[in-house]
Amino acid sequence: MPAERLIIGCGYLGRRVAERWRLAGDHVTVLTRSEDRAARLKQEGLQPLVGDVLDPGSLKHLPTVATVLLSVGFDRSGGADFRTVTVGGMRNLLASPAGQSDRILSISSTSVYGQHEGELVDETSPTEPDRPNGAACLEAEQLLTRTRAEFAQQNHSPLWTVVLRLAGIYGPGRMLRRLDQLRSQEPLSGKAEAWLNLIHVDDAARAVCAAAERPQPAPLYLVADDAPVQRRDFYETLSHLTGSPPPVFDEDAASEGSRPRSAGLGKRCDNRRLRAELLDALEYPTWQEGLRQAVQELREQNGQ
Repeated sequence: MPAERLIIGCGYLGRRVAERWRLAGDHVTVLTRSEDRAARLKQEGLQPLVGDVLDPGSLKHLPTVATVLLSVGFDRSGGADFRTVTVGGMRNLLASPAGQSDRILSISSTSVYGQHEGELVDETSPTEPDRPNGAACLEAEQLLTRTRAEFAQQNHSPLWTVVLRLAGIYGPGRMLRRLDQLRSQEPLSGKAEAWLNLIHVDDAARAVCAAAERPQPAPLYLVADDAPVQRRDFYETLSHLTGSPPPVFDEDAASEGSRPRSAGLGKRCDNRRLRAELLDALEYPTWQEGLRQAVQELREQNGQ
């Protein structure tokens, strides 16, 4: 039977989830801030609503549905800081009719983990973020979980809430954003030995859809591929595949947040719960398959 779905944040990931649900015959409503984008989304067979997560009045007409996907991206040109969008937006959405939907899937980030010496982390690992964005993601997760538990208790009915902590999401149009830096030999900030954790956008979309369908999902999934990779290996492979100069690293350059990347080696994400409960096999199990696919698509776009 077709399901009623609502997507808040129909961007890089949300658009792919929307298309999968639409092709499955579901009725998919999407929230967008732009009238022009709403018209384009309608042409694609989706039902657009115009609103802004930072404007509670614009959310009062959101439907209560079977499944809500919260996948709000951060727009640097929007005028609000990351915490305001992430935590304030979450608070406004939960106060809307959509907040009492049967199932809410919320996209979070592995930045909630503060481990930085190459430790292996999973859903049970301590969350002590050491950067402001990670702290905001964790605060939003806690707000969602607490508020939904209160809703369920007040209504005496089960409400499913699933947080999906995504590793670095990549794929067509996004994976190669560092390519210009490599070609110009602009230094990459941070240690060459630090770990990257990645997930291809198509596998991320599959994980969302699987979490929507699982009868009794876990409250939390870490969504990463099978093989964390050190930054040197990743960027040297990208350079080789694209004929670019070898990467140059600046270990003293500060990253966005409170401390330089050179302060640690990052963490390594363990995806065993994801593989056991949502995706027994990934389409792109390691960064190597995904990187080759992204480079090949870039060449096709450029007519090479």
